[in-house]
Amino acid sequence: MIRRRLLYLLPVLAFLAIAAIAYVALRPDRDPTLVPSVMIGKPVPAFDLPPLTAGAPGLKSTDLKGHLRLINFFASWCVPCRAEHPLLLDLAKDKRIELDGIAWKNKPDDASNFLIDLGNPFALTVADQSGRTGIDFGVYGVPESYLIDQNGNIRYRQVGPFTEDDIQKKLKPLIAELSK
Repeated sequence: MIRRRLLYLLPVLAFLAIAAIAYVALRPDRDPTLVPSVMIGKPVPAFDLPPLTAGAPGLKSTDLKGHLRLINFFASWCVPCRAEHPLLLDLAKDKRIELDGIAWKNKPDDASNFLIDLGNPFALTVADQSGRTGIDFGVYGVPESYLIDQNGNIRYRQVGPFTEDDIQKKLKPLIAELSK
């Protein structure tokens, strides 16, 4: 008799559990664009990447100390990268920060042509053809950007293309705070 009641109660309990999980995942106050990163507050992963074009300097994780940098993972085949590019060109005018680009899983010639066609906002541009450095950073896909403080620690992560709102309300206030 008790087993029979449990059999009838089991589907109801399963439904309530699924409903609770769905409510937590889909609640209105949750921002679905926020992707948590375990890297925030931690040093950048070790890397040593070659320059995108021969004769230019490469970039190592040890180079990132001393001043604020925004590392932008991009690719020539990435449509959202093209959409955010004018914003990066404008952001590059801010003397408090240096923008560096990492061409992620991209042929160097294609990435170079992308920057020639659209303009180059980056002080340094390097190639991560294997994608290993992106994996170490936790890159899901391009574009993705990381604000690195003067001590070489990751302070902010932007998943997906920047919008003007992201830059004005999230990135620039953090740049101002870290520039003090």
